[in-house]
Amino acid sequence: MAITLKEVEHVALLARLYLSEEEKQAYTQQLNSILEYMQKLNELDTAAVEPTAHVLPLKNVLRDDEVRPGLPREKALAGAPEAQDGQFKVPRVV
Repeated sequence: MAITLKEVEHVALLARLYLSEEEKQAYTQQLNSILEYMQKLNELDTAAVEPTAHVLPLKNVLRDDEVRPGLPREKALAGAPEAQDGQFKVPRVV
């Protein structure tokens, strides 16, 4: 399956990209090179290869949830430009 110049122009139009004639030719050639390489990969026998999402065995390392004291209100509001009734005061948004 090869990408044609007309298909590159169509995708550029959909993406609202202006491409010069040289860029269109270059993208057509580059995309066809990628497709050729993918075809080579499709020829490999991968029946015994287990599907993976990542090449390394990664897992999330999370800490245990512990109840700890929070930041005191006065300290949290200390850096606020304006505070009112123990809360941050912000401009009204309509």
